[in-house]
Amino acid sequence: MTFNIKIQNAQDAQNLNKIAEKYPFDIWVHGKSGYADAKSLLGLMLLTIEQDVKLVVDDDIDVELFKKDICQYFCEDYCEE
Repeated sequence: MTFNIKIQNAQDAQNLNKIAEKYPFDIWVHGKSGYADAKSLLGLMLLTIEQDVKLVVDDDIDVELFKKDICQYFCEDYCEE
């Protein structure tokens, strides 16, 4: 499963990192400048800021709680009204 988000600044990277650390499954961030483990703050900081990225999670994972956490900061398209 993928989620499209935009990391606009260092605070966004920190928020994403804090969310990712709460979950036992792998979360990868793919961008134009490469990819990083979302649980690695250094890796996230090395990605180009102000770019659209994709969060990638294995398809066999139940991501409903993760999706709600992410939607608080990033992807309004996935949030329920």
